[in-house]
Amino acid sequence: MSKTATIELDGKRIELPVFVGTENEVAIDIEKLRALTGAITLDPGYKNSGSCKSAITFLDGEEGILRYRGYAIEELANNAHFLEVSYLIIFGELPTEKQLEKFENDIRKHTLVNEEMKGIIDGFPKHAHPMGVLSSLTCALTAFNPTVVNVENENQMYEAICKIMGKFLVIATWTYRKTIGYPLNYYDNTKPYVENFLRLMFELPTGPYKVNQTVLNAIDKLFILHADHEQNCSTSTVRMVGSSHAGLFASISSGVSALWGPLHGGANQAVLEMLEEIQKDGGDADKFIEKAKDRNDPFRLMGFGHRVYKNFDPRARIIKKAADDVLAELGVDDPILNIAKQLEEKALKDEYFVSRNLYPNVDFYSGIIYRALGIPTEMFTVMFAIGRLPGWVAQWKEMRENKEPIGRPRQIYIGEPLRKFKTMNER
Repeated sequence: MSKTATIELDGKRIELPVFVGTENEVAIDIEKLRALTGAITLDPGYKNSGSCKSAITFLDGEEGILRYRGYAIEELANNAHFLEVSYLIIFGELPTEKQLEKFENDIRKHTLVNEEMKGIIDGFPKHAHPMGVLSSLTCALTAFNPTVVNVENENQMYEAICKIMGKFLVIATWTYRKTIGYPLNYYDNTKPYVENFLRLMFELPTGPYKVNQTVLNAIDKLFILHADHEQNCSTSTVRMVGSSHAGLFASISSGVSALWGPLHGGANQAVLEMLEEIQKDGGDADKFIEKAKDRNDPFRLMGFGHRVYKNFDPRARIIKKAADDVLAELGVDDPILNIAKQLEEKALKDEYFVSRNLYPNVDFYSGIIYRALGIPTEMFTVMFAIGRLPGWVAQWKEMRENKEPIGRPRQIYIGEPLRKFKTMNER
């Protein structure tokens, strides 16, 4: 027998269906609430509203669980590579060896970006924020690929996916090269995807670039850990924009803009800015640990705790080892990173933080890794976007294939009631 929920309003009782997900998540279906009662729900931030049914990612913040298509994030990060996980997220199953080879080869067919795109990037000032440039370049891809994708045509959908996977990585790294005034690099189709990322970022025309395997493994893991995270702000934005039947490139561009916000993708940037603030103050980690514990002090310890994970961030446990490996491999002597390690060690032992489950999260460790690699702070969110791309693609694909209706939230109007127009001399 299916469950129902009963609601009473103005003496009228109605029953609403209850939907239970595969992980026993319970949702009251209010699709017909307004039609039956004339009322809507009010839920600022949509913290209690499910906007869709999705088969992509399961997240349990209380238990610290993250799974892609049913696979634990720990197993994926330790046993698979980024393109394997991308294929899983987008198409629903882990690829066979042949499927993965074909996927990577098909992506390679689309890694060359139209040379006219260079004119667009040249139009930005050198100091333009990389995320603003990336959002613009992603949307500009539409101009060079004007054909509307028929989502009911499997081949067209597949080609569009390979196209965005190939070109996005290139234009994302171009935003970095533009910032530092280096010549733009091209994808090398003889090399794997994540290795190409490192080449595109760091190879100079003055000499060959040798990929460090420890660094490569860390970046690969980071991309996997960021690949999807349920219906967060940027993902919801991609689905909302896509619900109007906007194209894939335009929808992904909107996701980039949403991710740019400091309350979303800018969290790891906030970590480094905090560490720089501590250094400027003298570098006393103990002092700032105490400031963080003082309710009357406005200082916040960035990169500790998570608004979704109430226990621990499962991604942090994975990337902590990668961060330690990178620092040991590169032998970086950086006072900023030394402060980060001090904060980590002290917070993990301090009863105040332990009792409140305020453990270092994935943003804390990702910021440390990016800093160790010499990646500028303003590029951190671009790194996040590269990892999140397959999740955005999968969510857009799922939304279109499910023929979800156009997003159109309601509101409660709290403005003035009907008023008589005032002529100029009456105002």
